[in-house]
Amino acid sequence: MPTGLLLVDKPAGLTSHDVVSRARRALGTRKVGHAGTLDPLATGLLTLGVGSATRLLTYLVGLDKTYETTIVLGRATTTDDAEGEVLGEPAPAAALDAITDDQLAAAIATLTGPIEQVPSAVSAIKVDGRRAYDRVRAGEHVELKARAVTIAAFDVLAVRRLPGSADEPPTIEADARIDCSSGTYIRALARDLGTALGVGGHLRALRRTRVGPFDVPDAVSLEQLADIGPAGLASSAAVAERLFPVLRATDDQARDLGHGKKLALPELDDVEPLAAIDGAGRLVALVSVRNGVGRTLVGFPIDAE
Repeated sequence: MPTGLLLVDKPAGLTSHDVVSRARRALGTRKVGHAGTLDPLATGLLTLGVGSATRLLTYLVGLDKTYETTIVLGRATTTDDAEGEVLGEPAPAAALDAITDDQLAAAIATLTGPIEQVPSAVSAIKVDGRRAYDRVRAGEHVELKARAVTIAAFDVLAVRRLPGSADEPPTIEADARIDCSSGTYIRALARDLGTALGVGGHLRALRRTRVGPFDVPDAVSLEQLADIGPAGLASSAAVAERLFPVLRATDDQARDLGHGKKLALPELDDVEPLAAIDGAGRLVALVSVRNGVGRTLVGFPIDAE
């Protein structure tokens, strides 16, 4: 069975599950999963685990991320992005003209650093066992609780003041690059920026360019995915080495971990997880070390890598 991490540059118009389905066909295995969903509107880096490497996905989900986005100020929508219906009347030209570059920067500053963010109602968060977006589509009113997230950087790359036309109201478009913690909703940032400026806002475009140490230039396109083989996967050990401290396990240690036995590791400080890699360069297990004793958190069976 093929195993490892596959980085895919997802195009717009497909769900994350669509990409997983194509990877399953290309690799000839059902055992493929993803870490961190991208909406159909979004493009960019999708991390897929194949074979036993799916056991690493739990640790990939929590990595920080970088996005490039275009935010439209002047209109709020039901979904906080361009696919939703416009809420209320568009902001008048005078209200947009009154927004200075300094005011835009000040509003962005309030959305930078540790913040409390209310996720978009049209999200995959479960409310009483059902996805929030399913409840919204069924006509229910959904209120989600605020959650703590961190916006490490919210950098404006360009601002365009669009005068509008007979068919389109005036808007302000801001291109931005955002570094954020896992669990951040960029659509909600666009909504909250528009609210802070009193004109409404939504997301027009979104591209994920980084997940932890993994970057979109290293990803394969959808066209390349059709021809991908096991050689196109990053090994579980290579991935673990980029994410965790490493224990170079002896043959005896590797065997004991494979059997679920504890290891005496008195020379190590407490750490979790620790990647145990054997002499052949194979990831044997992720280990928790407490008080000099190592215990297996996740074992990795021998797949063909």
